[in-house]
Amino acid sequence: MAYKQIKPRKIYEEVADELLNMIKTGDLKPGDKLNSVQKLAEDFSVGRSAIREALSALRAKGMLEMRQGEGTYIREFDPKVLTSSITSSVLLMGKKDIHDLLEIRKILEVGSVNSAVENAQESDILAISKALADMQDANGDEQLGEKADLQFHMALAEASHNRFLIDLMNNVSETMVEAMFETRRIWLFSQQRTLTKIYQQHKQIFEAIESRDSVKAQELMLNHLTEVEQTLLKYYQ
Repeated sequence: MAYKQIKPRKIYEEVADELLNMIKTGDLKPGDKLNSVQKLAEDFSVGRSAIREALSALRAKGMLEMRQGEGTYIREFDPKVLTSSITSSVLLMGKKDIHDLLEIRKILEVGSVNSAVENAQESDILAISKALADMQDANGDEQLGEKADLQFHMALAEASHNRFLIDLMNNVSETMVEAMFETRRIWLFSQQRTLTKIYQQHKQIFEAIESRDSVKAQELMLNHLTEVEQTLLKYYQ
């Protein structure tokens, strides 16, 4: 049996993760002002240096902003910077932002699957099939499963052989990727779905592409993304 290697974590990483979790759960919201470094050190029972490092790491990710003479604030989500910081983009999104992003994903991916049916070559079918096999082989490994999931969707875009579509997917990929990962986790948690469920949905999409059934492929992709959207938006209520 293979065991996952456990990496030692620094105190500031634990603090940063806890602050991120507070943003995810809504305890901290965009626009909120954080306590002073001294007060945060007392709250977390750690040294001030650990707090400073944690805040610095979160600023680098675009989660926080320093206002001269005022303090440190949780950043507001800005849809004009979709590719600047994948973590901040998704975690700072409100329900309307999530809805808009998922609408973009529907437009892109339903279009991608239709184009893939029409233009996929044998090498593209093999690439999509490999991503699907990697999803199955992940055996519950979340990171491997996420990577294979992304490979599947990007292979669909590549199969279109439409450079504009591929470039568009790449241009918004950072936020889209993080949104995929975040929705995937929430979907699994909220619905108690298994990885097998996700795999089966992707497998059906692949089979429709392989059989060159454009209508079926688009229907399956739309149903898949709609189910994800419905679950995710419930989480943001």
